[in-house]
Amino acid sequence: MNVYRVLRAAALMLALAMPSALADAPAVKLTSTADHTKFKELQGPFASGPEVTKACLACHTEAAGQVQRTKHWTWEFLNPDSDQRLGKKNVINNFCISVESNLPYCTSCHVGYGWKDAEFDFAAQDNVDCLSCHDTTGNYKKWPGFAGHPLYKDTELPPGSGKIQRAPDLAKVAQKVGKTSRDTCGACHFYGGGGDGVKHGDMDSSLAAPEAELDVHMDAAGLDFSCGTCHKAAAHDIAGSRYTPVAADKGGAHIRGKAEKSSPATCVACHGNGPHKAEARLNHHAEKIACQTCHIPSFARGGVATKMSWDWSTSGKLSPEGKPLLVKDPKGHVTYDSRKGDFTFGEFVKPTYAWFDGKVTFTLLDDKIDPSGGPVGINRIGGAPNDGKSMIWPMKVFQGKQPYDPENKTLVKPHTAGNDDTAYWTNFGWEKAAATGMASAGRPFSGKVDFVETTMAWPITHMVAPKDKALACTECHVREGGRLDGIEGVYLPGRDRFTLMDIAMGLGALLTLLGVMVHGGLRILTHWRGQD
Repeated sequence: MNVYRVLRAAALMLALAMPSALADAPAVKLTSTADHTKFKELQGPFASGPEVTKACLACHTEAAGQVQRTKHWTWEFLNPDSDQRLGKKNVINNFCISVESNLPYCTSCHVGYGWKDAEFDFAAQDNVDCLSCHDTTGNYKKWPGFAGHPLYKDTELPPGSGKIQRAPDLAKVAQKVGKTSRDTCGACHFYGGGGDGVKHGDMDSSLAAPEAELDVHMDAAGLDFSCGTCHKAAAHDIAGSRYTPVAADKGGAHIRGKAEKSSPATCVACHGNGPHKAEARLNHHAEKIACQTCHIPSFARGGVATKMSWDWSTSGKLSPEGKPLLVKDPKGHVTYDSRKGDFTFGEFVKPTYAWFDGKVTFTLLDDKIDPSGGPVGINRIGGAPNDGKSMIWPMKVFQGKQPYDPENKTLVKPHTAGNDDTAYWTNFGWEKAAATGMASAGRPFSGKVDFVETTMAWPITHMVAPKDKALACTECHVREGGRLDGIEGVYLPGRDRFTLMDIAMGLGALLTLLGVMVHGGLRILTHWRGQD
């Protein structure tokens, strides 16, 4: 017993001493195993971004080589299903249209330095930009027109505006590097297409610190997911693809980031194929309906409007004084720009719904188009009701009107970018802009330009609402005006009429009523007899 008391007293004294020991312990950085402010290589000063990268590679010897194997670096992707060579470098869109002849502007969102023309050295490791993804200061910015470089001196931007933009202190930025975040990913993905929320509709600056009502996963005061929580990276290769997305994930819940052919950035990856624990009927819905269809009731919900259409054919109008024209609506959205044409915007937009099997086919420069057959699909979503691969998905469908070659019957990639009030095509005309762009792409051009209506569809996957804000049954199960009015190949009670089934159900209801009435009558009769 005495031995026990001695041991207990010793343990008590040790426990009392521990808080003091912890209090005396030196402060450490708990979010990382390295304090980059202490590294001699990062003390600077740095005259350029590539100098910072050289310093990073002194320790992270394999990082640049990993980046250079990814789509974020090459902007190129060979689709194994269609054999189309895609990626930003090759596709056409119906907002900014193309990359090739506008490289110094578009590559402000490239994870590299200096891609201004076809001479860019993709093999040079110091051309990789580490800071664009790993900045935590919020002071690192890459401006359009500088081919992926940040400012190296204070500069007036836009030119003639009188606004001086400060050059970042590259040493301070390098010393504060950390994990990727919604801010670093969003610096490009929130602003794709030339502005905040322009392109996708479900990604904009409102997701930097959203509330649960906007996105239940990214909720800054709740789960606080970063982009990397779902889009796990292996060797800098980010999971998820806009070119070969997983439309129907049958693999059940699994660890995100696991090396496998199917993208792990799906709802099923976490929630499994039967996510509704006590609702068998809802799980039955989940066999044909993507989670996003019910759980993203609308997009552009965070106070940032998304562009829904862009008409380049109306560009070039001038003010009564003969100056470039800029028109804004009461909310401040630019609805007309002399350099770019007319725009329309939307907030709380109900998606368009379609069967989707994950296959997306693009109209490329070599593809012939038929303007007389209605709007040309810049991309075409594959899918059918009974193929066993498709689910009903929500889409943003962007409407465009853009230049094409009426002689060769092909879309064109014109040189359109510019930071001044006129831009390239307004100085030289559409024919010259198209000729310059097609020469950059190495494609034939007849010398003539006309305009064609186009559409482009984007699957909606972000801005997931809380479950109590998911679609109600009556949003779809209604005779007219339901969300799935245009969806064929599925019988939707409340929307569809199937005569034999309606008759059978009517007879069933009638027989049930008669049975109840007979049963009730017999109960009353036996009750009266019991009274006798």
